[in-house]
Amino acid sequence: MNKFHERLKELRKERQIKQSELAALLSVDQRTISNWENGLREPDYNMLIKIASVFEVSTDYLLGLE
Repeated sequence: MNKFHERLKELRKERQIKQSELAALLSVDQRTISNWENGLREPDYNMLIKIASVFEVSTDYLLGLE
């Protein structure tokens, strides 16, 4: 089971970053962040790498593989 949406929300809240702030860092709309966190959509491969970079975690961690 993909845990991306759970991990994204968890990391964002741990670092006390608002959805709008994360959206600005990633150059996406706040609704995109909301959709990801609610499991309605998933980022593409390149965006997954950007998200991992922002939070300084591996893509495997974001996907729940470790």
